[in-house]
Amino acid sequence: MSDKAPLIILSAGGTGGHMTPARALGHDLLSRGYRVEVVTDTRGEKFSSLFEGMPMHVVKAGTLGAGISGKIKGASALGLGILKAVKILRRMKPVLVVGFGGYPSIPAVYAAQKMGIPTIIHEANAVIGRANDMLAAKAERIALSMHEVAGLEQGERIRSIITGNPVRPEIASLYTQPYPTPKPDGELRILIFGGSLGAKILSDVVPKALSMLDADYRKRLRIIQQCREEDLDGVRDAYEAAGINAELKTFFQDVPEQLGKAHLVIARSGASTVAEVTVAGRPAIFVPMEVHRDNQQKMNADAVADAGGAWVMAEGGFTPETLLARIETFLHNPEVLFKAAENARSCGKPDAARKLGNLVTAIASGWG
Repeated sequence: MSDKAPLIILSAGGTGGHMTPARALGHDLLSRGYRVEVVTDTRGEKFSSLFEGMPMHVVKAGTLGAGISGKIKGASALGLGILKAVKILRRMKPVLVVGFGGYPSIPAVYAAQKMGIPTIIHEANAVIGRANDMLAAKAERIALSMHEVAGLEQGERIRSIITGNPVRPEIASLYTQPYPTPKPDGELRILIFGGSLGAKILSDVVPKALSMLDADYRKRLRIIQQCREEDLDGVRDAYEAAGINAELKTFFQDVPEQLGKAHLVIARSGASTVAEVTVAGRPAIFVPMEVHRDNQQKMNADAVADAGGAWVMAEGGFTPETLLARIETFLHNPEVLFKAAENARSCGKPDAARKLGNLVTAIASGWG
């Protein structure tokens, strides 16, 4: 690729929920002839293998923690990150900077806005995050994953465009594949995962619920479950004692393949998880994290549940008994899963990377 090709900077970091859509957009932009480089933090640097052909720059970033000392420490880290980002942008001269939310995205996007470089921010959730909220006022455009996003000002809504949340090409390809409808008395394959760090509540509740099924039902189950390292042995023992066929790992390299085979997903409802599950057209039981002040995971899940593609179970109501009742319904009536799968697919946006790439191209080219 020519060194004279326009350069786009992607600003993201922290978790897979921010890095995955950045990666998808990066590959789309490379295919259009752009140069792409990434500005991230030390956590985002761990995802460097996903960004082949996209050089990575690491800057400091920090959240504004609790108490005066926490806020001072976070502000200091952000300040240092912004100063380094300014140096990077002056040297690289990008035509556009795209931010993907989270505090690690602030330094490069904020620096670009101060330097007069056009910016786009992408909001993956159903409620705008604090970092994007800080940057939205001066962004040229705000790319949204969902039709209804809480927290936007009127002027920001006017500058917003719905692109969806970009997913990996391997996931996007599942959109056109039919749902593998479970057969009466046949296997029910359940994929369980809790995001990049796993989820203890899923390891505690799901094995107990499934162990309470009648023996004939337990024989029909095929469980694929992501667990935290410290939960693996306990979960494995529970499934073995119940005679349930289960494959457990702390991390699955073949998520697209497993998702393509799944009849049901049980998961947290981070933005990337919801995007992947809906693009694949898989019915899901979502258990939103309750630690977020703005309930963003619940709002993500509700958007799919309202369309009939998922069931939302709050942490307080996610018990072995309540989950057991739902699983028994699915085993008795597999057509419930079939209908939910099609409803989930209606929420999916498999072309999100292309739509976001189109937006980047328009702004970078000065087309407005």
